Amino acid sequence: MARFVFITGGVVSSLGKGIASASLGALLQARGYKVRLRKLDPYLNVDPGTMSPYQHGEVYVTDDGAETDLDLGHYERFTGVAARKADNWTTGRLYLDVIAAERRGDYLGGTVQVIPHITDKIKEVIQAETDHYDFVLVEIGGTVGDIESLPFLEAIRQLANELGPQRSLFMHLTLVPYIPSAGELKTKPTQHSVKELLGLGIQPQILLCRCDRPIPENERRKIALFCNVRPESVIPALDAGTIYEVPLKYHEEGLDQEVLRHFGLSAYGEPDMRRWQAIVQSIKQPEGEVTIAVVGKYTNLLDAYKSLAEALTHGGIAHNVRVRLDWVDSQIFENDAAAVARLEKVNGILVPGGFGERGSEGKIEAVRFARERKVPFFGICFGMQMAVIEAARNLLGIKGASSTEFGPCEEPVVGLLTEWLRGNELERRNANGDLGGTMRLGAYPARLAEGSLVREVYGAAEIQERHRHRYEVNVAYRERLEAAGLRFSGMSPDGVLPEIVEYPDHPWFIGVQYHPELKSKPFDPHPLFKGFIGAAVKQARLV
Repeated sequence: MARFVFITGGVVSSLGKGIASASLGALLQARGYKVRLRKLDPYLNVDPGTMSPYQHGEVYVTDDGAETDLDLGHYERFTGVAARKADNWTTGRLYLDVIAAERRGDYLGGTVQVIPHITDKIKEVIQAETDHYDFVLVEIGGTVGDIESLPFLEAIRQLANELGPQRSLFMHLTLVPYIPSAGELKTKPTQHSVKELLGLGIQPQILLCRCDRPIPENERRKIALFCNVRPESVIPALDAGTIYEVPLKYHEEGLDQEVLRHFGLSAYGEPDMRRWQAIVQSIKQPEGEVTIAVVGKYTNLLDAYKSLAEALTHGGIAHNVRVRLDWVDSQIFENDAAAVARLEKVNGILVPGGFGERGSEGKIEAVRFARERKVPFFGICFGMQMAVIEAARNLLGIKGASSTEFGPCEEPVVGLLTEWLRGNELERRNANGDLGGTMRLGAYPARLAEGSLVREVYGAAEIQERHRHRYEVNVAYRERLEAAGLRFSGMSPDGVLPEIVEYPDHPWFIGVQYHPELKSKPFDPHPLFKGFIGAAVKQARLV
């Protein structure tokens, strides 16, 4: 029977509940336990799929096609356990399900209320599909005291009472700020945050205290005294040089021992932390450095590229090099033709995914630079589409080549399936539920061409990768583009959807329609990022 750990946060947002949850999951795994992580988000959106990156950051996509919170990416990267749609619930999605049940008459004409109907639904989704796990870690989004969080906090209070202390634990992440003028760490914010929880009927058993310096023993005892916890359960959560050092730091402070003690489990012996030690050593003591230009449109909002940045780091870990990221706003290449010279000193160029026309011409210029100068290039989703448009314009001379995403065009090299598939083929795909005009979400297969670079990189003939896009490269242009040198080296099994393109005469030039960054992990770097950084290392040695 699964044990449930509920992770809440107080005082301020952005303290790192996601990293804390993922790190605890990694520690429990290192002790041989099977874990599952979940995130409950208080906002009213059904999912983050329609939210602006400026509001929410990255939308993380699961194999089963769910658009979820970016913290699920941390969960996967730290534990290797593939997240599913059942692992992320929002207030909007919960209410949608409850209201749909009411419309069906499931409540037999009764009054539908937050308590018990919404709270019962929350308890139901927390416990769903958990029978085969030793621990289920449930992160509650937002901050204690938010109106939006109240139904979730009430639900976990009820669930903990039903499960009993032998199967439930509350862990609260809070802030212990340092006040320079006083020269002291202040414990009052933590005391008030816990008081807020106590007023809701929740007594945390473990406190994770975020701080930028060690907490003196007398301050830890003070926190324990006023918050009704053991001094050993006040765990300092100091800033770390890399997020992958956090599991090691938490173990040093005794977090995993305290969790096991609470559940009456033996904490005898040391967990196997060797892979985390190796990862941290590679990040802190690299043998070299490469610079990768990431040419995108959200370069002032790095949360929009969270998984991408981590996957590039993983590629560096695989080669024991530091990957320095040069975030380049693609629009600078549109306003200043000479700005492309900025790319002359980088060892690789990556054009990431995105939506909309803004900055697209600049991305095309970055692709052209990489192709002509033989700089290692990696195009992801929108980046692949820009690579195909660049080839159509500059190798085939089709000046009107563009994407219908930007509006009507003479040469729709990229467009909706319904715009370039006709007749029996479109009817067949629609009959199979693969509607060309809708978002393609989740894992889809692709077949890799014999003798291609991408087949060598993967070491496989068929792959499964996660997608999040609505527009596709028009396969009708394939023959002409391949004659010009751009090989379509990965296709959907039915041969209709281009998944991967590459230039055989280029040191390393690959564009993919999917998002490989979503499956990369520090202890298992994605083959494409490993290959891309390897090519950048070779390029750096030539300079």
